[in-house]
Amino acid sequence: MTDRLYFRQLLSGRDFAVGDPVATQMVNFAYLIGDTETREAMIVDPAYAVGDLLDVLAADDMRLKGVLATHHHPDHVGGSMMGFTLAGLAELLAREPVPVHVNRNETEWVQRVTGLSATDLTGHDHDDEVRVGDIPIRLLHTPGHTPGSQCFLVDGRLVAGDTLFLEGCGRTDFPGGDAEAMYHSLRWLAGLDGDPVVFPGHQYSAAPSASLSSVKESNFVYRPRSLEEWKTMFA
Repeated sequence: MTDRLYFRQLLSGRDFAVGDPVATQMVNFAYLIGDTETREAMIVDPAYAVGDLLDVLAADDMRLKGVLATHHHPDHVGGSMMGFTLAGLAELLAREPVPVHVNRNETEWVQRVTGLSATDLTGHDHDDEVRVGDIPIRLLHTPGHTPGSQCFLVDGRLVAGDTLFLEGCGRTDFPGGDAEAMYHSLRWLAGLDGDPVVFPGHQYSAAPSASLSSVKESNFVYRPRSLEEWKTMFA
């Protein structure tokens, strides 16, 4: 599959939304995943400057077929929350009306933040699979940062959103956050087969990606050996 996989990691403020002070400060990653034979692609977490992301696809001769959303926060999908408003899904769908794949537990949150309707969103359960061209993408429900946070597993790559960073994990003190759920999600990810490479939702570390085995070894979120120990650190 690797020969057909199209995979790009783009950093906000550097690779797209250049000059946007919020994008530069937030250091979000957006991802482009596709099939080099069918030329079809999906965008993971389009926000800030969706036109820039579409321009990258066009320059690579790829066609947008859908969106994968890790969770509902505006720096990942646009919209309004906690006093600020960002461009994202609404602006993208106005230009390219494609399916937006979310976890079922996140649907209402995405609607509330972005203003999209239920018909704009395609809800999924844990371990569902979507395909872009002939590339399978496994959807993993990993609640904790938000109720419907999800990660994407594609050809030895784990696009982890704000569930797992190379150093740390997503906050659990925002609305919908759940420290106990995050503990269980992180432990479940730790048990994934094949030692996938972790691609996080933000560049909160020097490296943009790292193997799951190295993240488990170095990331402090894997130090607690029980839920009780975890709660002393994070709850």
